[in-house]
Amino acid sequence: MEYRKLGTSDLEVSTIGFGCWGISGGTMWGDQDEKESIASIHAGLDAGITFYDTAEGYGAGYSEEIVGKALGARRNEVVLASKVSPQNLAPSDLRSSCEASLSRLGTDVLDLYQIHWPTPPGNPDEVVETLLALRSEGKIRYVGVSNFGPADLANYPNDLFVSNQIAYSLAFRAVENSLIGASVERGMSIIAYSALLHGILTGRFESADEVPAGRARTRHFSSERELVRHGEAGHEEALFALIREAKAISADAGLTLREAAVLWVIAQKGVATVLAGSRTADQATSNAAVGERKLDSEVASALTQVSESLKDAMGPNPDMWQTESRVGFTSA
Repeated sequence: MEYRKLGTSDLEVSTIGFGCWGISGGTMWGDQDEKESIASIHAGLDAGITFYDTAEGYGAGYSEEIVGKALGARRNEVVLASKVSPQNLAPSDLRSSCEASLSRLGTDVLDLYQIHWPTPPGNPDEVVETLLALRSEGKIRYVGVSNFGPADLANYPNDLFVSNQIAYSLAFRAVENSLIGASVERGMSIIAYSALLHGILTGRFESADEVPAGRARTRHFSSERELVRHGEAGHEEALFALIREAKAISADAGLTLREAAVLWVIAQKGVATVLAGSRTADQATSNAAVGERKLDSEVASALTQVSESLKDAMGPNPDMWQTESRVGFTSA
């Protein structure tokens, strides 16, 4: 496993991180056995995954509880990250959220505490002041953000954040237009999530009709699908054309589509780690094994080329779920 420095911090993270949304179950992911979730975290630890990312919003704190139970005495082996929801940024709410996350995770300090989604901050100075106070009190070590565009970052000091967690995959490259550059210019690393587009880039689904409603909420899919929050026609044919072409390229390179898709993101500018969801011990071990491999530059270029048409069709909006973007961005 390769390990990379996270932004300007002294944290080193495994290039394969453990994304802890899926272990909370629910509508998006379906039923999940807690013992299996804990076993998957243990398997990840044993396989060299050192970065674990959760949030208070994942299962209303349930994901954090599971992570806390699983880590136990092994807490010091990992870089542990969580997120505060944007509606909890008022000073008293922010402090309460942080302390509640610490309690659920069974730890005294979070290595990385992130603002989950940008909102127009009523008083960004108060947010900064509270985050700095939590840091000086030893409750958090570093601060990061998630889904922040250039306009969102501009509300805060240049040196406050060490990372930006964003949706990034072969099937969703809108973040290349301005988000990655703006983050890297500030010395921030990219934490990539949804590298497999909720499992769709594993190749397990042969058509859009096979994708369950909970996983078909992004702008890739028709607004006529259940649970969507956008009004767009979607790009289902382009998405599955990409999957077919990328699967063929991967096979020629001796890789599965899942492996190639994750390795492609790891190879991109500014990326420190790719969050891979694991709901079983076997999945965690398999995900960690991807971190032992490298992607040939010619294969990476071929994958980039076949994903260009979908990138163009999706446009510059870096919000995967909403037409009215929650992310402040520019189109170039």
